[in-house]
Amino acid sequence: MSYVAPPGKDGGIDIVAHTDPLGTSPPRIKVQVKRQAQRVDRGGLASFIAVVNDDEVGIYVATGGFTKDADEFARSQARRRVTLIDSERLVELWVQFYGKLSDQARQRLPLTPIHFLTPQT
Repeated sequence: MSYVAPPGKDGGIDIVAHTDPLGTSPPRIKVQVKRQAQRVDRGGLASFIAVVNDDEVGIYVATGGFTKDADEFARSQARRRVTLIDSERLVELWVQFYGKLSDQARQRLPLTPIHFLTPQT
């Protein structure tokens, strides 16, 4: 079960997902997505972490990546679980799980496999 915020102000949360279909079992997963060229700094990450409670999981996706300070800040969180995903990691995950996605999800970022013959040695 999940909720996706419509475009506009969302209070720092773009997606709220749950591990069960009714959304009653923890953890609740909060996701922030930034599609921008510049890296997210510690201040931007701190704003997101402030809305992730101790019993929740935070995922911050930023196509521009993260500064070293932001990465270190995320790793230093003792109670809040936060995962940072840059564009490279997003593509890796997309390719890895592409076969398990629904047709609707695949339409968002379609992939075409390319096969190469490898020389035998």
